[in-house]
Amino acid sequence: MPPVAETVLDEVEAEGGEDAGPGPRTGATARRGARAAGAAALLTAVLFCLATALSRSHPFGPVTRNVVDLGQQYLPYHAYWRSFLRGETHGDAFLNWNSGFGANFLGDVGTYLSSPVDLLVVFFPADRIELALYVVTAVKITAAGAAMAALLLRLRPGPWPVAAALGTAYALSGWTFNFGSTVPMWLDGLAAFPLLCLVGEWARTGRRPVLGPLVVALAWIANFYTAYMATLGAAVVLAVRLLTAEETATVRRRLAGALRAARSVLVGVGLAAPLVAVVFLGTKTADPTPEVTFAPAAWTDVLARFLPATASTASPALFIGTPALLLALTLPFNRAVAPRVRAALTAAVVLVTLSLQWEPTHLLWHAGASPNGVPYRQAFVLCGLLLIAAWFSVAGGVPRPAALLAGGALLGGLAWAARGSVDIDRWTFPASGAAVLLALIAALLALAAARREPSGAVGGNHRDSTGTAPEAPTGDNRENSTATARQDSARTALKAPARPARLLPVLAVLLLVAAQAGEAAVTGKRIEEQQRAEVAWSPRTGPWHEAAAREVARADAWPRHRTDPGEVPGGNDVLLVGGQGADHYSSLTSETTSRTLVSLGFGAYAKGRHPVTLDNPVTDALFSVGTRMRSEPAEPVRQDAPPRATVTATTVPVPPLVTVRPSARPAGPSGDSAFARQERLLGASVYELPAPRRTGRALAAHCPAGSEVWFWAPEYRGTATLAGQRPVRFDGKPPAVSAAMGALGTVPASGEVRIALDPEGRARLPREPVGCLVRARLDTAVDRLTATGATRVRTTGHTVTAALPPGSTGVAVLAVPRISGWSCAAGDADLRPARAYEGLVAVPLDGRADTVHCSFRPPGLRLGGAVGAAALLALAATGVLHRRRSRG
Repeated sequence: MPPVAETVLDEVEAEGGEDAGPGPRTGATARRGARAAGAAALLTAVLFCLATALSRSHPFGPVTRNVVDLGQQYLPYHAYWRSFLRGETHGDAFLNWNSGFGANFLGDVGTYLSSPVDLLVVFFPADRIELALYVVTAVKITAAGAAMAALLLRLRPGPWPVAAALGTAYALSGWTFNFGSTVPMWLDGLAAFPLLCLVGEWARTGRRPVLGPLVVALAWIANFYTAYMATLGAAVVLAVRLLTAEETATVRRRLAGALRAARSVLVGVGLAAPLVAVVFLGTKTADPTPEVTFAPAAWTDVLARFLPATASTASPALFIGTPALLLALTLPFNRAVAPRVRAALTAAVVLVTLSLQWEPTHLLWHAGASPNGVPYRQAFVLCGLLLIAAWFSVAGGVPRPAALLAGGALLGGLAWAARGSVDIDRWTFPASGAAVLLALIAALLALAAARREPSGAVGGNHRDSTGTAPEAPTGDNRENSTATARQDSARTALKAPARPARLLPVLAVLLLVAAQAGEAAVTGKRIEEQQRAEVAWSPRTGPWHEAAAREVARADAWPRHRTDPGEVPGGNDVLLVGGQGADHYSSLTSETTSRTLVSLGFGAYAKGRHPVTLDNPVTDALFSVGTRMRSEPAEPVRQDAPPRATVTATTVPVPPLVTVRPSARPAGPSGDSAFARQERLLGASVYELPAPRRTGRALAAHCPAGSEVWFWAPEYRGTATLAGQRPVRFDGKPPAVSAAMGALGTVPASGEVRIALDPEGRARLPREPVGCLVRARLDTAVDRLTATGATRVRTTGHTVTAALPPGSTGVAVLAVPRISGWSCAAGDADLRPARAYEGLVAVPLDGRADTVHCSFRPPGLRLGGAVGAAALLALAATGVLHRRRSRG
């Protein structure tokens, strides 16, 4: 062991702190930490469930929780994850055959599903996936509360019930209710922050050099996006500790601790590289979202978010409970805490708060890219720092009246300044006022108990028996030993005959917990209710999804052809009910997939990252969709009941998954409309493309009698009605939403096509908005592609092998978007990066090969594997060296 580490450990053992060697002190500290973590976990779980029940949300009520991406992304992905873990999917860890006509699944695993807690879904039945996701969410939040409680006692000894209450305050912060509970993958960062702070403590004191990197690796594997933010936050806490803790009072020790922490982070991130590299490179090829310019929130709104029952995506969610906030605000004035500790922690909180509002630091928190949607995703770090400040102020006893008054004045000023914010709810000030009242009563009880205890038991103010303050400490270690002595005196006093003073600290803690718990429950209830009223939501899963899943399972004929489940409420249909459709909503949706499908007439949401199914016979032929589900809702979709519908399946002949085209460059009509692109990819002219005459809000054209009229206008929002038919709704809203091509009806015998438009706002139409499909031409094209296409297709998890007619020339086209990672070969040739044919995977043919083989490997896997192997060797070397030094 290095001399610096040996010296540090000797000093810690002498102080009797948590890092002491075997003995009663270590055992007592461990027991206090276990009690605090357990109590925080239990209280967090109960309060989270209570908030859900109060809002009448599932699973404790009939109302859906599936707001925004919770229903559109995380619920479907967890449903698919369950099926994948049980071996019920066609794909493997590399490739998801169900989504987007073939998607990079390992990237989505690293983005949404790589937390160990997500494995719990395997224990739930398929029709209880919402309950499974709720349990996953609750477990992550509970783990965050337990981890924070344990960290607080590691940073400084104190009363474990108070640490448990503050741990719960962290887990049930406004950030959790407003953001984390509806984006479960971010909750891994919530739990990672206290764990990474603990790694910093180990590095500072020269302990656990192997476990530290493993914890870092776990955090980055679980969700590297929020783990990055948590790592920055832990670095701030480590800096404070290095500057204030007596164990690192010299420059040499500070430098040694910082280097050990850097080693833990580098090795840990290296261990996570096989997954992180795949996700990172996946973001580089993902469909780009419009650039966002950061605009800081008004300070009135920022201050309002410290208060209960406030919700917004445009300002940081900073509520931690009014009592906890009050304690944090007393720290600058609490003379029982060492001056440099007060100064360093206060400066850290202020600087991190300011960093939320300054664009350069905003970009630093978000790895250089301002995010779409919630701009304050890092706010959980500030919540954690506030609770650490609160703990340092209360761990040695209730702050003196002067500090309480000063903190209360700051809290009152904050509330007064925030009174005009639009985020203030009708519950905000009543809940906050009640919590302040309970907290003040708790403080008075604790102060009374301290005065009645001759030894200055827990809850005292670091005063000796004469009532005078002890000498000013020079570091938090001296505070630790003083606080520990006071706790020992309290335990001795508790063994004495019962007296009223024994009940006062208990009542004080109970009131503190009641204040925190009440505010948390009210905040959770109100935020869920506000979200359901103000943002998009998806219904609960139920009979509609179950009926679609049954029909898909009955009709599935993969890989002979695809089965598309059609439209099921909630989005990402194929992940919920099965099949191999176009739906795919992911942060890593490939730009190739999005652009290819939208160019062919598919619709898309989320600025292109959510392409959706298209019920069109030409695209069904292009992508070998032989069976299509269609649903007839039995009733309007509601928030408080699972929807019902009648689901039917229709099967038609389509070409195989692999077809042969005569040329590497498709021939077909010129033009940039979706109709022309479909025809080029099909290799046949199947539409009549009239030049419609536009008169006011009507289009007029002439098409073959009996042909099908299709309307394509990606930016159009409103209805289009073919004369004599029902209106058809289109929801284009650039850049967020591209409207899908839609069928309007059949051309009458006269051949006259008249389309009435009823736009919402300006009607933005492309040059060729109308195409009339002649079914006989399409049937001929399908027959030709079937006759010249693959005679047999076999797929495994991430490979496709097709047998072709002898002598095939031109190019073999696999009906899969040509995303990065595909490699192909004809015959016995070596695999090479696949070619592209109008956006699909292509393999050149020379007439000699009668088979083609394609395989998918996620980009970044090889690079990440090499980095991970190097990090594993570094970890092993670290462990060996540490063991040798320990023996020496």
